Amino acid sequence: MSEKIEARHLARCAILYVRQSTQHQLQHNEESRRLQYAMVDRLRALGWSDIETIDEDLGKSAAGTVVRSGFQRLVSEVSLAKVGAIGARELSRFARNSVDWQRLMEVCRYVDTLLIDHEAIYDLRKSNDRLLLGLKGNLNEYELDLLRLRALEARTEKARRGEYYGKVAVGYRKTREGGIEKHPDARVQHVIRVIFAKMLELGSARQVLLWMREHRIEVPVNRNDQGDLAWKSPVYGRLLMILTNPIYAGSYAYGRTVQIQTLDENGSPRRSVKRRELKDASVLLHDRHEGYIDREVFERIQAMITRNSQIHGRPGPGAARVGAALLAGLLRCRRCGEKLVVNYGGSSVRFHRYECSRANTERGEARCINFSGLDVDARVSELVLEVVQPAAIEVSAKLARDNESQRDAAVEALLLELKAARYAAERAERQYDAAEPENRLVSAELERRWNVALERMRTVETRLAEVRAATPAVVDVTRFAALGNDLARIWDSSTSDIRLKKRIVRTLIEQIAVDTTEREVSLVVHWKGGVHTEVVVTHRRRGQNRVHTPPETVEAIRWLARVCSDEQIARALNMSDIKTSRGNLWTSTLVRSFRSGHQIAVHSADDETWITLSRAAKLVGVADLTLKRAVKRAAVTALRPVARGPWIVEKAHLLRPDVLERITKKPRPRAGKRAAPTSNQLTLMIPRT
Repeated sequence: MSEKIEARHLARCAILYVRQSTQHQLQHNEESRRLQYAMVDRLRALGWSDIETIDEDLGKSAAGTVVRSGFQRLVSEVSLAKVGAIGARELSRFARNSVDWQRLMEVCRYVDTLLIDHEAIYDLRKSNDRLLLGLKGNLNEYELDLLRLRALEARTEKARRGEYYGKVAVGYRKTREGGIEKHPDARVQHVIRVIFAKMLELGSARQVLLWMREHRIEVPVNRNDQGDLAWKSPVYGRLLMILTNPIYAGSYAYGRTVQIQTLDENGSPRRSVKRRELKDASVLLHDRHEGYIDREVFERIQAMITRNSQIHGRPGPGAARVGAALLAGLLRCRRCGEKLVVNYGGSSVRFHRYECSRANTERGEARCINFSGLDVDARVSELVLEVVQPAAIEVSAKLARDNESQRDAAVEALLLELKAARYAAERAERQYDAAEPENRLVSAELERRWNVALERMRTVETRLAEVRAATPAVVDVTRFAALGNDLARIWDSSTSDIRLKKRIVRTLIEQIAVDTTEREVSLVVHWKGGVHTEVVVTHRRRGQNRVHTPPETVEAIRWLARVCSDEQIARALNMSDIKTSRGNLWTSTLVRSFRSGHQIAVHSADDETWITLSRAAKLVGVADLTLKRAVKRAAVTALRPVARGPWIVEKAHLLRPDVLERITKKPRPRAGKRAAPTSNQLTLMIPRT
C-alpha cells in the first residue's frame, strides 16, 4: 500500500470513472472499456471495499463541448467529502480541457481526495503531485488539440482535391473509387428534377411545398451513405436544403458552416452553427460530377430565394403573397431610401395604402409619405401591359406548345411511384411463394407484408387516376391565342392569381422610387435593363373610393318604402337577387341606414295613398288573382319595383268608377263554333273480330 493512502481515505468510498469519447469507440474498442472496468481490482488491492462506478459518460467527449452528467455527479460527490479516492485507467478520462480539469483538482485538494490511475497515486495537497497533475492536464488538452488539428488538416487537404464527402446529398451515392454518382433509381432523379422545375415555375420554395403536398408526392431521404432511401412527405426545410445545395449543379463545396461555441446562463457549453454564403466557402470547385441542373439555373434559383427573403436589409422585394397590393416590396421612398410597407383596411372590401414608416418605427420620427395604392397599382399595371402586350400572342402559343409536348410532372412522378409499388408487391409475392407452408410463423408475416404492398399499390393507382382525371388531355391552342389577345381583361379579372401578377411585375421592374405632394404621387419606374419611366398619379379626393348604389336600386327602395317595412323591403331585394353596393345581402338595419342616407321616409300604416295588391283586392271585394288579371290586361295601373317584390297600386286610381267597372266586368266569350265530332274522325276502339 502506498504511503499516500491513510485511514481517513479508506474510511470513505472510492469512485471509478469510466468514459469513452465516441460511439465508434463504444462499438469497436471493447478492450479499452474492459481495461477501464478492471481498475476496480486495483482499487480493491489498495484497500477500498466500497467502490462505486460512474459510466454515464460513455460516448461523450471530454473536450468541454458537451454536458457530462457523470462528471458533474462525480464532482458533486467529491465536494461533499464523501469520496476518499477517484480512479480512472488514464487521467485523461477525467477531462481534456482546462476548465473541468482545474475544477476537479481544486475540489480534490480542498476535501483531501486522491487521484489514482493504473500507474500512480496523486495527492493534491502535495506540491509535486499538484505540479505534475497540472502538466498532465495541459498535455491532455494539447494532445486533443493536436489530434483534432491533424485530422482537420488532412480533411481540408482532401477537400481541396474535391475528394472528401462526409454525408452525401440525397440523389447521389458514393462510388468505390471515392467519388459520387447519381442514384440509379429513376424515381429519385425525377422527383429532384421536379423540385427544381417547380421552383422556376412557381418562384417560391413554399409554393413548391404546397404543390407537392397537394399532389401527395413524396421525397427521398438518405438512410446511409450506401444509397439506402426512405420516402417521406415533403417538409419545407428538406426542400430548401435541396434547392440551396450546389452539389445538384455539379459543384463541390466544403466549409459552408462555422461552429460557434458559447456558454449559457448555467455555464454549460452551447454550440451553434452559422451558415456561410456559397461564395465564402473554404473550397468551391465547379464541374466535379454530373449535376441535375446547370450552374446558371442554380444561380438563378439562389437569386430567387434571396429576393423572396422577408428579412430586413435583404435586397429583394420578398416573396409574392396573396395580398391585393401589387407593388409590395418594390416601392422605395425618395426622401429616405427605405422600403414602403403596406397597410390594409376596410371590413368587407379591403383597401390598401403604401407608407414609409421605417423612421417612425425605429427612431420615432414622422412618417415620410402615405398614399392610397388603388390608382398607383392601376397605373403601373397599364405600363406593364403596354410592355407585355406585343409578345403576349407569341408567348401564349409557345406556352400551348410546351403544355402539349410535355407531360405533367405529377403524373410522371406517380407513374414512377406506381412502378416501385408494383415491384415491391411482386417481390413480396415471390418471398411468400418461396416460404414453406408448414412454417406458419414465417408465412404469416410474409403474407402480411404482401398485403401491405398490395394496399400501397392500390393507393397509388387511385391517386394516379384522380390526377389524370383532373388533368386536361388536350390543350386548346386557339384558346391560348384568344387569351393573349385579351390580356387586359385577364389581368383585371378577379379570378386572376395576384401572386402571378406580382411575379410578372417583379420580372419587369427592378424598383420604383416614389414621392408625394398634396395633389399627386410621382413615380420613377426602374425597369430591368436600365430604362426609367416617370409617372404622375393624381390623388383621389375624399369619397372617390366609395362604391355607389345603382340609381334603379335607389328608386326601387323609394317605391317599396311607401307600402313595406324595412324587413319586408330587405326580403324583397334579396329574393330579387339585388345586392348592396359591396355585394352583401340586405338586412333591415342596412335598409334603415340606406333610407336615412337618401332621405326616404319610413312606411306609415296610416298613409294609404299607395297600397299593395292584396290590400287593394280586399278593398274592392275581389280575389287577389282577379285583381292581378286585371293588372295584366291593363284594366288597373300598378307598379312592381323589383322582380320578386309586391305590386303597388294607387288607392285613388283604384276607387274610380270606370276602374271598378273594368275590374268586375267579365271577359267576353270567344267567338266561333264549338268543337264537334266529325265523320272522318277515327275511333280508338280495337275490333274483336
